[in-house]
Amino acid sequence: MSGPRILAVDQGTTNTKAFLVDGGGAIVAKASVPRASSYPHPGWAEQSADEIWQSVQTAIKAVIDDSGSEGIEGVAITNQRESLVVWNAETGEPTAPCILWQCRRTADAAQALRDAGHDDWVTDRTGLSINPLFPASKLGWVMQNVPEAGELAATGTLRAGTIDCWLLWNLTAGAEFATDHSNASRTQLFDTGAHCWDAKLCDLFGAPIGALPEVRSSNARMGVTRGVADLPDGLPILAMMGDSHAALYGHGVREPGLVKATYGTGSSLMALVPERTRSTHGLSGTIAWSRGAQVSYAIEGNITVSAQAAAFAAEMLGIEDAAALSRLAQTVDETNGVAFVPALSGLGAPHWDDRARGAISGLTLASTRAHVARATFEAIAMQIADVFHAMEADVGGRMEALLADGGASENAFLMQLQADLLDRRVIRRDVAEIGALGVAAMALESIGVDCSQVLADSAHEEFAPAIASTDREKIIQTWHLAVERSKN
Repeated sequence: MSGPRILAVDQGTTNTKAFLVDGGGAIVAKASVPRASSYPHPGWAEQSADEIWQSVQTAIKAVIDDSGSEGIEGVAITNQRESLVVWNAETGEPTAPCILWQCRRTADAAQALRDAGHDDWVTDRTGLSINPLFPASKLGWVMQNVPEAGELAATGTLRAGTIDCWLLWNLTAGAEFATDHSNASRTQLFDTGAHCWDAKLCDLFGAPIGALPEVRSSNARMGVTRGVADLPDGLPILAMMGDSHAALYGHGVREPGLVKATYGTGSSLMALVPERTRSTHGLSGTIAWSRGAQVSYAIEGNITVSAQAAAFAAEMLGIEDAAALSRLAQTVDETNGVAFVPALSGLGAPHWDDRARGAISGLTLASTRAHVARATFEAIAMQIADVFHAMEADVGGRMEALLADGGASENAFLMQLQADLLDRRVIRRDVAEIGALGVAAMALESIGVDCSQVLADSAHEEFAPAIASTDREKIIQTWHLAVERSKN
């Protein structure tokens, strides 16, 4: 063990993970608990907020059972973003399921706001174009459809927040109700220039501003643990960041010029920018993180269904899992014109089309499951490429490489495919779940331990483009045609 240890909680859509990270930025213990989502109606996506908290406790217990709690000097939290939890402040009980970031139940309401001409104004305030991805319309939906929520709001006992906020509340036995700038900036209720909740935004979406948490710096001391089994009382919560932001931090990025892509259920590409930015190419302006009074800004593109496409395709084709799908994909050298657009919850950046639907095109009697499998991995890479090039257009210059992280980045076939189709180097860290390291690094810095250079210099593997330009262009043209078909 090197120096102090940080307990980093990484609460994701498909897994909740806990890590012990030492002062040298090394993971000394880890545990993972799978999470299930439910889809009660087409386009809806939910999880149990109680089960999310239970999964965090289970992961913490597994790590502590493995390595003990000695030497832990603080807790750090990174989380799936844009998912909404609402609960009763007096009982701590959720008043509705956690509405996931993937959920599209408010697509019509979002479209109505855009049709009414509100999008430019909202984007100016938040950096985010009106979309059901963000919690603003989700909270409005809760207020309209969950009677208890209105009753609690009227008495000042409704609490509404993102996953980080829900975990902080439970880790501190209800003593703290707060979020950080990175998560707040993804709600579409937060003015990213004024750094505060915006009453006019709340009115527009029907969200009670009094139910929202206090917003603090990402490296603020958020509170102390209380009443959590297997954890000592009094451990400070030292840092909180949304998962994509934490991943960028974990790559050691502190200045503009580099782009990272997280390959998870969905994907996020993010790059620091010198100042608050509004995208003109289908991306989002956001807050990357804040350290004390210093706020760092970023530009981001969100893909709704990314690596999840491989699991979906595997199930549809009757194949064991995504790993088996990858092996099958590698038995053919091309897709024979087959394209798969995984618009299974609409299309995210840079298209932002909620009505797009998943589509497989280009099938002939010569098509096989292997061609569909390969088309699935091409789709993951092409979605990333589309956002990457939109990001280049926004910043007005060429970006030379892509930093890769997330569970699916462990797939070398996908990483090589990404380099080929992007025509850029792809740099993959040895640690796929780098978001936990990022938020742990911020927590360590808050107690005087700087491991940023260690993260930046950590072991990695590079994938260089190795495909003829004519072959690349053929795949790109087939993909873009398929995307247009999925929209129409």
